[in-house]
Amino acid sequence: MSSGGPPRLICFHHAGAGVSAFARWQSALGTAAEVVPVLLPGRGLRIRERRITDPDRLISELDSLIGPLLDRPFAFYGHSLGGLVAHTCAAALQRAGGPLPQLVAVGAVLPPHLRSPVLAAATLPDDELLHRLVDHGVLPPGAIDPEETGMWRRRVLPALRDDLQLGEALCRAADGQTLNSRLLALAGRTDPIASPGGIAQWARYAAAGFELRMVEGGHFFVRERTAPTLLAEVLDGLGAAPGLVSSVA
Repeated sequence: MSSGGPPRLICFHHAGAGVSAFARWQSALGTAAEVVPVLLPGRGLRIRERRITDPDRLISELDSLIGPLLDRPFAFYGHSLGGLVAHTCAAALQRAGGPLPQLVAVGAVLPPHLRSPVLAAATLPDDELLHRLVDHGVLPPGAIDPEETGMWRRRVLPALRDDLQLGEALCRAADGQTLNSRLLALAGRTDPIASPGGIAQWARYAAAGFELRMVEGGHFFVRERTAPTLLAEVLDGLGAAPGLVSSVA
């Protein structure tokens, strides 16, 4: 593995989102890491491609997307659904005997054995799913306004439903897989979906050190500077730190 250049921070977006979720991260991380957002099929420039709902297809897709990026030290960050994707990708690399991330960071996501109530709603009828997503703050109240709900059903709900189905499938496939990489879990203080106590249970998936950190904000704190700034500090300290320990800050 080449040691030239800063480590790469490979980022996985939340359900229904794309790489724009990490648009401001490079300025917050500075020289601590090169931010590399991963765009899954069915959104952004890949809108015409079939979305992924199967773990095996996800692993194959990630192998082709990030395999060439693992030629120097790297870390993962996944937000919400992206946290399950990050865990799945790290576990697949581990099973294959490939290079491992220095750090796997997950934010705003419960560990696989707990499974978010939002993921459990993936198979609900459209009306019920929309109401569930609004109740949990995933979508704005306008999504269930009779004058707007048709637009949300056509443009937003199909991608969200597929992403939630992927999340459910990743939870079932995880099978308690522990990681031989340091694991950092970020919890939003006002997150209505993923409680700090639940996020703390990611510790059982960490064989090489675990840390829980609280950040200001709700479920979508990925859009603020707090998380990338914190990650910059952690990545800067990886070389000097003997290991992460369980803590809450």
